[in-house]
Amino acid sequence: MEKTLNIKGMTCAACARAVERASKKIDGVSEANVNLATEKLLVKYDERLTSLENIINAIEKAGYSAEEEKGLKEVTISIGGMTCSACAKAVERATKKLNGVEKSEVNFASEKLYLQYNPSKIRLSKIKEAITKAGYKVLEEETSIDSDRERKEKEIKEIWTNFIVSAVFTVPLLIITMGHMAGMHLPMIIDPMHNPLNFALIQIILVIPSLAAGRRFYKIGFKTLFKGSPNMDSLIAIGTSAAVLYGIFATYQISKGHDKYSMDLYYESAATIITLILMGKYLEAKTKSKTSDTIKKLMGLAPKNALIIQDGKEVEIPIEEVEVGDIIVVKPGEKIPVDGVIIEGTSTVDESMLTGESIPVDKNVNDQVFGATINKNGLIKFKANKVGKDTALSQIIKMVENAQGSKAPIARLADVISGYFVPVVIVLAIISGLSWYIAGKGTIFSLTIFISVLVIACPCALGLATPTAIMVGSGKGAENGVLIKGGEALETAHKIKTVVFDKTGTITEGKPQVTDIISLNGLNEDYLLQIAASAEKGSEHPLGESIVRYAEEKNLRVLNTTSFKAIPGKGIEVNVDNKKVLIGNKKLMVERNMYLEELEKRSIDLTNEGKTLMYVSIEGRLSGLIAVADVLKENSTRAIKKLHEMGIRTVMITGDNKRTAEAIAKKAGIDEVLAEVMPEDKAENVKKIQENGDIVAMVGDGINDAPALVQADVGIAIGSGTDVAIESADIVLMKNDILDVVTAIQLSKATIRNIKQNLFWAFGYNTLGIPIAAGVLVLFGGPRLNPMIAAGAMSLSSVSVVTNALRLKRFKPNI
Repeated sequence: MEKTLNIKGMTCAACARAVERASKKIDGVSEANVNLATEKLLVKYDERLTSLENIINAIEKAGYSAEEEKGLKEVTISIGGMTCSACAKAVERATKKLNGVEKSEVNFASEKLYLQYNPSKIRLSKIKEAITKAGYKVLEEETSIDSDRERKEKEIKEIWTNFIVSAVFTVPLLIITMGHMAGMHLPMIIDPMHNPLNFALIQIILVIPSLAAGRRFYKIGFKTLFKGSPNMDSLIAIGTSAAVLYGIFATYQISKGHDKYSMDLYYESAATIITLILMGKYLEAKTKSKTSDTIKKLMGLAPKNALIIQDGKEVEIPIEEVEVGDIIVVKPGEKIPVDGVIIEGTSTVDESMLTGESIPVDKNVNDQVFGATINKNGLIKFKANKVGKDTALSQIIKMVENAQGSKAPIARLADVISGYFVPVVIVLAIISGLSWYIAGKGTIFSLTIFISVLVIACPCALGLATPTAIMVGSGKGAENGVLIKGGEALETAHKIKTVVFDKTGTITEGKPQVTDIISLNGLNEDYLLQIAASAEKGSEHPLGESIVRYAEEKNLRVLNTTSFKAIPGKGIEVNVDNKKVLIGNKKLMVERNMYLEELEKRSIDLTNEGKTLMYVSIEGRLSGLIAVADVLKENSTRAIKKLHEMGIRTVMITGDNKRTAEAIAKKAGIDEVLAEVMPEDKAENVKKIQENGDIVAMVGDGINDAPALVQADVGIAIGSGTDVAIESADIVLMKNDILDVVTAIQLSKATIRNIKQNLFWAFGYNTLGIPIAAGVLVLFGGPRLNPMIAAGAMSLSSVSVVTNALRLKRFKPNI
């Protein structure tokens, strides 16, 4: 059994690992993968050995909450005609008794009905009918409720509000405590030399809002600490709590007349840490919130309505109500609503959103059509054979979701270090404090030692080490046209061993261009092109459009045409300048008894180069051919060469035929070709490469690339590609140039090197500072480390980390 659970309460990779550990401990659970970005757990288990309830209980015991994702649909409908609460109850009764309706609640004040129903048991139209029969009106179409999106937006807003509150009170607190270092003078009423108690009390007043703004750190930090799996929140909670508690103790001493404690207040340390971490949490939450946009964009591709034949008439219904077996009518230019088989009509269909290939596919009776593809130029009728979650588009959506759920979160170095660092620091702080107390140094000295150890080991620098480098690195990437959407991509890209490229629109231009013109019988090539372009002027086929575009580039005049006739799947027949012109494929020419031997050798050579051939006949006589192909982008060969120099293997994956694919790959210098790959198999091919132990990057631009982009360790989208590909990717190349793949990898190497340096310094400060804070120098007659100096050392480590990160601004790609 495989289930997806929504997990709440996770804040970092350590939390994700804790949830996985708790789940895997249960007998019968074979797999448990947490996606921290989407806050979901994909769990596989044996129903004979355990139950979903047992798994949820285990997760809750670990300090988190879990709930199963339901397959029910949620809608809100506006109701008219209600005049009292009894009316509201009547609407509820009318809908609740319907089979398939799980929940029905009316808000009389807002005049809205909230519904949960099973679409496999009842159609929404039937629910609306029941409301109408009860004597009330359905005022507007339903609005889908995305509770997950709403929850995340609410969380982001809450973090931002807390950050603003904390910052507003931290700034004056810092001015009061640190201003004298910059030559600032405080009013006498709060000057520590004249009114030390007021000096302390104003700090307490200012720190309380910051502590309240950071309450989530204490709630989660202490909970995970007591559960035995401390995380970064635990460090924040312990460090700031220690500083505040010591500050309160010092304030008490001041109230007793011990004015010297006015220099031993550490409220500003707690407030500053909370403010900085809240800012980081806000940026993290903003990035995480974008993950669901990929699915939303995919869902948005499907049309909202379908035109079906019902009782001999054309009736428009919502796409959700289309059933298997319905006869659907699709007019030229419209999107195909669901998957099915054509029963009447012929057309060409743009399937680029599924296959990535730019040339529309000819469709005839008994041919398969797919939902969300575009019917180009003919009216067709087809019988629906796959609807809802079974359509090809829905399957791609499902694959993107599965890839997101199965990708293990990257364990950040800071989280790994903190996993060991926190308990060690706590133990050392306790041992140090107790040791000095036993040695007879007294409570104040021992408490100072305890606080100093905690303050100097506070995770401020450790927490800044990664995000500062990532922020600078990401900014530098943007300057170079490389949009990096999150830290995970930067942390992974430096290890890439294989780059998988989609062909169309990535390595190639993505639109056909005229490459060769061969004329016979002494005919001028420009005249042959002029005749062909004039004939194709009325065609909507991309191959014809490429001929017209090429003729326009050469400033050739369009000739008069009459009696345009399309021959589905073969070509066109047109009168051009009073001449009968036939343009089409080899099959059409053979049918019309054209003599092709004269072009046999050239046509074979051109076909082997991956080009599509269009033969031209004038007045019943073969006059030549025009070759059209999707050509390499300007920098493709250069980019592949550069990747090879970096020791990276290159693979090209495409739905195109093997001969065309190999011709393109040979020109570009690609190492390996995977041709004739169906859209749903691209992600699987990427997964197979990963199974060899390689860190894989996928570069693509089409909707069909979305699952593979998510499956890859690093997904890289071409900026000119579809919105869905861009949303699915970790990195976007804004200049539409795959040479920037090299830039992205080089930037990743520079950034990861910077992160390691930052972590070394941050951890180094703490490692060197802890023994001093613990009183090692006192043993040799040296001074005791004042918590203020400990806080200063901590701040210095943060400054060094940020300063080092700023060195990344000097990065220049070597391309």
